[in-house]
Amino acid sequence: MELISPITFIYALAKSPLASSKADVGPLTDPQLFLASLFLIHYTNRALISPLRTPSRSKTHIVVPLAGILFNIVNGTLMGSYLGSSAASAFLTGAFERPSFWAGVTLWVTGLCGNILHDEILFNIRRNAQAKGKAKSDDNPNKTRKEHYGIPHGYLYTYISYPNYLCEWTEWFGFALAAAPVPPVTSFAVVARAIQPPWLFFLSEVFLMIARAYKGHWWYRKNLLNYPKERKAIIPFVL
Repeated sequence: MELISPITFIYALAKSPLASSKADVGPLTDPQLFLASLFLIHYTNRALISPLRTPSRSKTHIVVPLAGILFNIVNGTLMGSYLGSSAASAFLTGAFERPSFWAGVTLWVTGLCGNILHDEILFNIRRNAQAKGKAKSDDNPNKTRKEHYGIPHGYLYTYISYPNYLCEWTEWFGFALAAAPVPPVTSFAVVARAIQPPWLFFLSEVFLMIARAYKGHWWYRKNLLNYPKERKAIIPFVL
């Protein structure tokens, strides 16, 4: 379902379907192309590489992938349209000389690497469980194999249950910092008028993931023996 996002992103970047006039669209500058490549690198990993590395996936209700497809269509369209716009071009003028731009890119790289690292820890748990399950199935072919849940350890798993979510937030916060002006926070109305798609994407990621992480964290504590009591859900030492 995440493959939809880069497809709609490339279309919107090339065609600018949301532009109100030709004045809102111009030739893409190097910073715009650079940020577009970061977006596509993320989704190349998420939509193509990660599924190939995943030993198995948990079953989900049909509503989940349908909602994901809708979200990715909207997000890809908004992000591509923004990065191809004159507003992005104006903001990104001289971006390669701004420390805030490279700070954002550094956060993006840190988040992406952290995401891959912590995903690999989960994949290893599933690979080991799959290998053990296969061995047991060979001994008893009539036995139904149950889904396995293990307790991950290492790196940010020492402190939180969902480090991949935290790394995702870090990644898209960095992207927004590099790609768009920080919206003023004087009031909700001002934020709603001024916010650009990169910041909207970051905030929507936080909003969607935080409840899921909190619910999953308490499920782990309730159902997994010896689950670390000091481990928080998604923000070390806080939440």
